Amino acid sequence: MTQRLAHVALLVRDYDEALAFFTQALGFDLIEDTDLGGGKRWVLVRPPGAAETALLLARAATPEQEAAVGNQAGGRVFLFLHTGDFARDHARMRAHGVRFVEEPRDEAYGTVAVFLDLYGNRWDLLQPKGD
Repeated sequence: MTQRLAHVALLVRDYDEALAFFTQALGFDLIEDTDLGGGKRWVLVRPPGAAETALLLARAATPEQEAAVGNQAGGRVFLFLHTGDFARDHARMRAHGVRFVEEPRDEAYGTVAVFLDLYGNRWDLLQPKGD
């Protein structure tokens, strides 16, 4: 049996604001939004064309979880969004108000720029060399 990473939980303050950011500003697809009762939902999003790993938007439910919203990786880049067209996606994201904390740069591994999600988690937008 093979293994794969199916979902990555991302703590959010509010399901709907997070869903709007990921589907509108980042252009992700909504895969599932199921009411689990008691104010809980199972909300999965993933980049268009992605077939495997999805983000599970998980509403913070405890003070410890609330404190971690926006700082899930202690200020380091947390997630890496690969693209086949950096210029297109960078422009689209900026037009939708996504905040980049640096200008795009070329590295040995590809073109990259760090951006913040709506809560302040750091992400890389990355077009690997050869894509």
